[in-house]
Amino acid sequence: MVSIVNKPRLPFRRVAKWAGPLVALLFILVVDLNPENPATTYAAAVAVWMVIWWLTEAVPLAATAILPVVLFPILKIMPGREVAGLYFNNVIFLFLGGFIVALAMERWQLHRRLALTIISGLGSSPRMLILGFMLATAFLSMWISNTATTMMMVPIAMGALARLENTDNSTSPRLPVALLLAIAYSASMGGIATLIGTPPNLAFVRIYAITFPEATEVSFTSWFVFAFPISVIFLAITWFGLSTWVVRGGITGEIDRSLFASELAAMGPMSKEERLVLGHFVVLAVLWLTRGDVNLGDFTLSGWGSLLGLSGYVDDGTVAVLVASSLFFFHSDNSPSGRVMDWRTARNLPWHIVLLFGGGFALARGFMASGLSQWVGDNMAGLSGLPIILIVATISLTVTFLTELTSNTATAELLLPILAAVAVSINIHPLMLMVPATISASCAFMMPVATPPNAIVFGTERLTIPQMARAGVLLNFIGVALITTAILVFGKVIMP
Repeated sequence: MVSIVNKPRLPFRRVAKWAGPLVALLFILVVDLNPENPATTYAAAVAVWMVIWWLTEAVPLAATAILPVVLFPILKIMPGREVAGLYFNNVIFLFLGGFIVALAMERWQLHRRLALTIISGLGSSPRMLILGFMLATAFLSMWISNTATTMMMVPIAMGALARLENTDNSTSPRLPVALLLAIAYSASMGGIATLIGTPPNLAFVRIYAITFPEATEVSFTSWFVFAFPISVIFLAITWFGLSTWVVRGGITGEIDRSLFASELAAMGPMSKEERLVLGHFVVLAVLWLTRGDVNLGDFTLSGWGSLLGLSGYVDDGTVAVLVASSLFFFHSDNSPSGRVMDWRTARNLPWHIVLLFGGGFALARGFMASGLSQWVGDNMAGLSGLPIILIVATISLTVTFLTELTSNTATAELLLPILAAVAVSINIHPLMLMVPATISASCAFMMPVATPPNAIVFGTERLTIPQMARAGVLLNFIGVALITTAILVFGKVIMP
């Protein structure tokens, strides 16, 4: 799963820290968006304050996210009890349940075993070695933090490169650059495929539900059916480009698979705890993928939720908590706590992301309660004359390059309520705009500061910023084209 991007401290952070509240106050004193409803202007002022702090990270992202808890009640935008309730909901439980299973995988090194199994089965040539690392990284990033995935994969890659560079006929001078970029990019691309793969995906689900409470939910299944092909195609294009670049750099010989097989053998046979966690992981994935109905155009494939009469009662968060909580009940002889999963490990849950989610959800509800969504929609009605392909492409391009410098989660949470209002005003399905923006938030590949995976591989000092930027800018534009094409061609699979 994609973590919040940790940006470097910006030189104007002190200025931005004071600029947030001062600009918001000035906005309230000078601007009057709706004379009949002051809350519209107040909500916009709070949004401006949060935008300044989120984009500059003048204060921690999670601290900015709790501003609505104080400001919305004081400014009479929403009652405090309603705001507070937005910070803990079914999407939060979906995130927490999925993360507990991911922590269990990391605790018992199951993610490392899965990665080495995939790599050792494919790594017989530079092309296949890159493919093995990409498949392993992308698969793991669908379920666990992309930061954790990258931090695990990079040492494996560096160890392999060190051994290969001691031979005379196995490596290309371009191989280290391509392999590290492949890991970083795959971590981001893999997260696109599932709802828990990256925080912007989860933020989107809840903001959509808040904005359109009567709409059919976007389930884990429907998202996967739409986003997984995008992830696979993106990975294939990236693999072809990087591997071709390596081969053209000159290479001979094959790579010894035993480099990875020996590491896998050193882990020994799969332990009881690994088998239990793997079983839980498989059950969780199957239950998620088969719970919701899938719209296939003229045919709808019913999920087990509908077949058991639980539709509307059981959601993806319910499933996540069910599977995650059961891990605490199984005994382990190799754990001080005597359990496969314990709360000492679970305390590593990223609660700051939970607060960031809540801030985005509160902001979305505040947009609606104050009438700001209606105001934005009314003023964006002129976009209805533009071709839909141009609107979608522009949104994807803007979000993609904006997240090169800002938090992808904060960017999504700021823009999604606005895009929802715009979609209503120009009379198109909101998902036509919200889904491309959500996926684009995970497609920043140019700069080391864009994502934790980019920063981690750059920290190895085996590649330069120009090398990352040249490959990344091409992938940014490819991503825009791919996302735009996908939503226009087969977007109906995610739209009721």
